[in-house]
Amino acid sequence: MLEPVMFTGGVYKHDLVIELVEDLGGYLLQKNVTQSEVILLLLVPAEDLRILEDLTKELRGELTRAPLAGTEVAVVTPTLAIHHLPHTACDIAEYLRRNGAKSNMIGLARGVGREIAQINEYETALINEHDAAVFIFGNFVKCIIKKEELYKGVNIPVVVTGGPEIPKGEMPYAFEYVSSVGRIAHRSKKANEIGNLDRIVAAVGRALDKMRADIEKDPLTTSPPRVMDVVREQVPDIERSYSPLPIALNLNGCRIKLPYDEYHDAIGNVMFDEGVMLKEIARILPSRMKNYTLVRILPESETGMVF
Repeated sequence: MLEPVMFTGGVYKHDLVIELVEDLGGYLLQKNVTQSEVILLLLVPAEDLRILEDLTKELRGELTRAPLAGTEVAVVTPTLAIHHLPHTACDIAEYLRRNGAKSNMIGLARGVGREIAQINEYETALINEHDAAVFIFGNFVKCIIKKEELYKGVNIPVVVTGGPEIPKGEMPYAFEYVSSVGRIAHRSKKANEIGNLDRIVAAVGRALDKMRADIEKDPLTTSPPRVMDVVREQVPDIERSYSPLPIALNLNGCRIKLPYDEYHDAIGNVMFDEGVMLKEIARILPSRMKNYTLVRILPESETGMVF
């Protein structure tokens, strides 16, 4: 099992960390360099984590668990209109990103109003392409409870945020509810506001850990980072993508930011060292997001193999 971790340290000799992770059979997901500091999002075999911890200590860096690394999280708000104060949505999306997730903000077309709010089939399907979702509501108890209709049909874990305290039993379709995060007319800066963002990240992390545990019961045929590597090697056009993250990982696959119509054959035909093509162990689908290509890896129970 691969453990998601974040390395923070100096730029000097950080290549040693990358080389060690690759030698251990792990993967580098993302690398951010800011002046004299570097942040690496990594997947490392759990049994070899101690070796990386020793190297991190030697380099005087910091290694922390990052349960959000290698995932995509949808941040959903009833609207992104400025007069509905989307500051909270911006803060949550940014904070999830800082903790390793690829976050995407989604504003619903008709999500406003307690009685008339609705979500259409396209929006539901788009949210379901993510690993988890955060629905951001306001300050009124009846409104928050009534709007469970918006995420009732979503089949990924949903974390709901709002202002008032609401018992979990009142919201049976939510994975968790995080209170004290209502409609705010400014960006989060105070200590208690940053603490609320930490609670949201922790709730999303618990939801993702539960999904990982569920996947372990019927393991995927291969890991999403390995699919990412072979696509990078055998579909060179991915390097021409203007997206800052051309391949976004999910827990059960990945989103490849190339047009489905032009590239689904090339992606499906990439070959692993075991002599198996990707299309034999995964479903290649059109994504609802900009007609990108979506890869969903089949579990061992369907292919009869794991590598």
